[in-house]
Amino acid sequence: CYVGNLDEQLSEELLWEMMLQAGPVVTVHLPRDKVTGSHQGYGFVEFRAEEDADYALKVMNMVKLFGKPIRVNKASQDKKTFEIGANLFVGGLDPDVDEKLLYDTFSAFGTI
Repeated sequence: CYVGNLDEQLSEELLWEMMLQAGPVVTVHLPRDKVTGSHQGYGFVEFRAEEDADYALKVMNMVKLFGKPIRVNKASQDKKTFEIGANLFVGGLDPDVDEKLLYDTFSAFGTI
């Protein structure tokens, strides 16, 4: 399941305990910002059975956690292998900034 609108106070452990109410949980993953280390406000919960994921969707969607209603949806199987491309314009750079410096800087955040 995809779980969104998560408060920054939420931990993987707390999300695990909460979703365990719907059924046996296999994994919980909260993607983290590579710079700040904090989670990005969404995550994924894998249940042992699809029926448990369906139940979690029915009973956990819009439940308030830390005062915010969480969103629970089905996550598609192929999201992990789905690459998202983007073109990024970077302007106003110092004349000394060359392509290698840009590449080295941005490659720290993922594949270019």
